[in-house]
Amino acid sequence: MKIWLDGGLQDTESARVSVFDHGLTVGDGIFETVKAVHGRPFALTRHLDRLARSAHGLGLPEPDRDEVRRACEAVLDANPMPLGRLRITYTGGHGPLGSDRGEHGPTLVVAVGESTRRPDTTAVVTVPWTRNERGALTGLKTTSYAENVVALARAREQGATEALFGNTVGQLCEGTGSNVFVVLDGEIHTPPIASGCLAGITRALTVEWTGAKETDLPLDVLEDADEVFLTSTLRDVQGVHRVDGRELPGAPGPVTAKAMRIFDERAGHDLDPA
Repeated sequence: MKIWLDGGLQDTESARVSVFDHGLTVGDGIFETVKAVHGRPFALTRHLDRLARSAHGLGLPEPDRDEVRRACEAVLDANPMPLGRLRITYTGGHGPLGSDRGEHGPTLVVAVGESTRRPDTTAVVTVPWTRNERGALTGLKTTSYAENVVALARAREQGATEALFGNTVGQLCEGTGSNVFVVLDGEIHTPPIASGCLAGITRALTVEWTGAKETDLPLDVLEDADEVFLTSTLRDVQGVHRVDGRELPGAPGPVTAKAMRIFDERAGHDLDPA
């Protein structure tokens, strides 16, 4: 396997990042996960736009988009696979053992791992912890991900593949690595960005392509929704057949199934939708 590290391809066995990298010591970094189908990345322009927004929000220099594109192309060419998880990581670079940044400049890593298509439906759980819709990192895709690690471990213990958060005012927010949609009386709804959720790439495309409404929703809407589905880079649109102890028989329901078809068709016709 080959990865891209600071300007060129390297073998995974020999590639090295400093133990003083701020991404390692204090989680000072951002990332994107991009779906790659037969060596071609999906929605890369949108992902690079969000990478730049996250860098700005964290106070990092804007990544060189041309370099990131070259890195993605080189890594995908060097590691052919039918379906890949392309990971772009951009950190504060070598720094002191504290929150202050160093002067060495950022670190860029691009790597890819093989993936498989997800099942049509999955189980989710809600967790007692909250997303802070007013936090300094709200809306940024950062490497400070330990909260998600803890929540996803809770989900796995309960036979689920995703954990869903509410925010500090009791509204439905998002999953550890996904956005959540509900179907109410035949209409699709998803929490607005103001709820504290990440502006997911797949979320945005699903809203555009299905006409879903951005709606403030209480967390307990999951107890009554006719259908529930998730969106993310590697889930695309995925139905939910269980929320906590509540079964949703027949999942994916008709509205979710239609959203799945629309997404597959539109994504298949345009690998880099504007």
